[in-house]
Amino acid sequence: METAEKTSKTKNASGLDKASHLAHEAIDNTTLATYEVANTIVDKGDELSEAAHETVDKITTTAQQTYDRMIDKKDRLRNAEQQLLETYSTYIRQNPITSVGIAAGVGFLLSKLFNNR
Repeated sequence: METAEKTSKTKNASGLDKASHLAHEAIDNTTLATYEVANTIVDKGDELSEAAHETVDKITTTAQQTYDRMIDKKDRLRNAEQQLLETYSTYIRQNPITSVGIAAGVGFLLSKLFNNR
C-alpha cells in the first residue's frame, strides 16, 4: 500500500509541478507580451512627442519670421510717412500760394461731393 501511495503522491506531485510550470510559462509569456505592448506604446508616445515638439518649433519659427517682417514693414511705412510729410512740408513752405490754392480746390471739390448726397 505504501508503494501505491508513493506512486500516487509522485504522480500528484509531478502533475502539480507540471501545472505550476505551465502557469509560470503562461505568466512569463503574458508578461513578455505586456512588455512588448508597453514598449510599442512608449515608442509611439516618443514619436508623437517628438513630432509635437517639431511642430511647435516650426510654428514658433514661422511666427518669429512673420513678426520680424511685420516690424520691418512698420518701420518702412513709418519712414515713408516721415519722408512724405517732409516732402510736402518743404513744398508748402516753398510754394505757399500754390498750396493754399490746391487746398481751396480740394476743399471745394469735397464740399460739392458731400453736399450732393
